[in-house]
Amino acid sequence: MQIHPPVLTVTERAMAKETSPARRDLRLDFFRGLANWAIFLDHIPNNAVAWVTTRNYGFSDAADVFVFISGYTAAFIYARKMVAQGYLAGTALLIRRVWQLYVAHILLFVFYAVAIGYVAQNYGHSHLLDEFNVAGLIEQPVATLAQGLLLKFKPLNLDVLPLYIVLMAGFAPLLILMMRAPDAALAASIMVYVLARHFGSNFPAHPSGGWYFNPLAWQLLFTMGAWAALGGAARAQALARSRTVLIASVAFVVFAFVVTIGARFGLSTALSPVFDVLSEKTNLAPYRIVHFLALAVIVVHLVPRDWKGLDSKLARPVIVCGQRSLEVFCVGIFLSFVGHFILEMYSDRLITQIGVSVGGVVLMTAVALYRTWSRTLDARAPKASVTPVAIGSKGENE
Repeated sequence: MQIHPPVLTVTERAMAKETSPARRDLRLDFFRGLANWAIFLDHIPNNAVAWVTTRNYGFSDAADVFVFISGYTAAFIYARKMVAQGYLAGTALLIRRVWQLYVAHILLFVFYAVAIGYVAQNYGHSHLLDEFNVAGLIEQPVATLAQGLLLKFKPLNLDVLPLYIVLMAGFAPLLILMMRAPDAALAASIMVYVLARHFGSNFPAHPSGGWYFNPLAWQLLFTMGAWAALGGAARAQALARSRTVLIASVAFVVFAFVVTIGARFGLSTALSPVFDVLSEKTNLAPYRIVHFLALAVIVVHLVPRDWKGLDSKLARPVIVCGQRSLEVFCVGIFLSFVGHFILEMYSDRLITQIGVSVGGVVLMTAVALYRTWSRTLDARAPKASVTPVAIGSKGENE
């Protein structure tokens, strides 16, 4: 039985045009690549190189960028598929992607936990088991692994991918609504966010507490990215480019910079509780969203869509890392532990920190380039026409 694509509304036809392949914005890949690099650097403790990342200078950080762009690209890809192939086919493809993300997380979970356990056991650093939250795997392996499969148990730094899995798993009905009534979908997302923060709702974690990235709160940033992809950004273009909004955005970013630096360097004890409240991460504090949007407005002004720098050789590694985001993210998480291990076991000098950081970024880029190249092999393979007789003869002779 053939399932025909749905009859398109005027809004959906606009979405199809907006998400056409020719209109893909390389800035998204560029900044998601930078976010992957920043997440890797931020996950290495006592790493001076991590001071180049945005988390040290404002309320939002690379995680906000990653989630927003993930929502944008998910809508960009699957809205087009739903328009072309129908809602059912688009939903099926979305679920297939969720399965790929889940498998990637489980593989990363296993390799990550084994690596930590190996180092802790063979190098006499048992404190790593508690530091990376894998002690439960030693004490109750079966129960803890079961909770890991349910995404309730997560070692240190393995929080972003489960969040992404949950957001993608529930994205199909939201996307269908957004294709027909984008503003209503965004309003519903805002309502879920407000209610989750008001009532303290979160997903349960093992052995206690809730998720570090509360999906009920972080879904708003993901939805905002999807809304922007499906026409929201175009409609907000005039507002984002206005001089008044730009001045307000710059002022807020400067304010966030002063508060963050003041709190991090202890310049004012009065700023510390303010910083804790404003940058509260688990439930995505409103000021994190405002800070992210302010940065986005500034980027729109400074980096236009047709910026020539996106075509440069210097930008190519970053863009590729953004395009192969899943592989790069997983490799980066594992390498962050390797970097931690090197700094703790061998040397924590500045030159070692720089070497570990640069080496990790180079390896992440190499993985992205390899995956990009390997995906072209099937397309370039010659389609030789070979008769069954010839195959049988060759096989028998060999």
